[in-house]
Amino acid sequence: MKTELKKISIRFFDEREVRAVWDDDQSKWWFCVLDVVGVLNEESDYAKVRNYWKYLKAKLRKEKIQLVSETNQLKIQAADGKKYKTDMLDSEGIIALSKHFPNTRAMKFLDWFIYSDTSIDGQSKKKAYTLFESDLINEMEVGSTKGLQQIHAYLFGGLYDFAGQIREKSISKGGYRFVYAQHLKETLQQIDAMPHKTFADIISKYAEMNKAHPFMEGNGRSARIWLDMMLKKHLKKCVDWSRIAKQAYMNAMIISTVDSSVLEQLIKTALTSKIHDRDMFMKGIDYSYYYEE
Repeated sequence: MKTELKKISIRFFDEREVRAVWDDDQSKWWFCVLDVVGVLNEESDYAKVRNYWKYLKAKLRKEKIQLVSETNQLKIQAADGKKYKTDMLDSEGIIALSKHFPNTRAMKFLDWFIYSDTSIDGQSKKKAYTLFESDLINEMEVGSTKGLQQIHAYLFGGLYDFAGQIREKSISKGGYRFVYAQHLKETLQQIDAMPHKTFADIISKYAEMNKAHPFMEGNGRSARIWLDMMLKKHLKKCVDWSRIAKQAYMNAMIISTVDSSVLEQLIKTALTSKIHDRDMFMKGIDYSYYYEE
């Protein structure tokens, strides 16, 4: 068993992270036990979570529960940015562990954990992962409407019949009306003509594309990848989306319809030079889809 695996996924239960890593050798996910214990105990203090798991593990070992022997130690990134070995369990182990927390929260967690996501978002998210794996992302145009269409078509192809197609209907969200359909073609031409070589230019262009909202669905998930592609090409940077809270991002996007400076500052604080890092891309996809929940 390798002690460090590359493919990482972050799922969210009641806005709490549950991290997992993929094992190619055994073709299965391993889940972070401390994340699950924290969720089940509704505890955010890492030291308390670790101590409780130490107590529970000793108790289960004393009772000769097989669960403990099935625990693996794998490296996973901590809050300080460094990777440490931590206890991991596969899906069967997490289900077994949850049964040692006889409370309503454990039942709710199990319902969430066992649920197989065959929704459009679930399937689209898997396709988003493969953008990095297949290297197709490097063949897409950067900073153009066509490039954004290519991303959208890949993410939602076979899921929406309008995948990659510019909308022909006017839409609104939360009381805000995006560019009217009859003006959309002209607006997108104007956005295409905008420069995207400096950080300020890139954020301004991203904000304008958000106001245009060219697709019936899937705009945010596609546009965040589009944004990262511009940042990578011209600044050798990308966004560490895990450093941007969901509500902060949503508020900044709303404000950006009249002033993109708040969004610019928010994203600037989360920039990283890890543009070729697989973990960073996968984590970005997880957070991107989480913003849309």
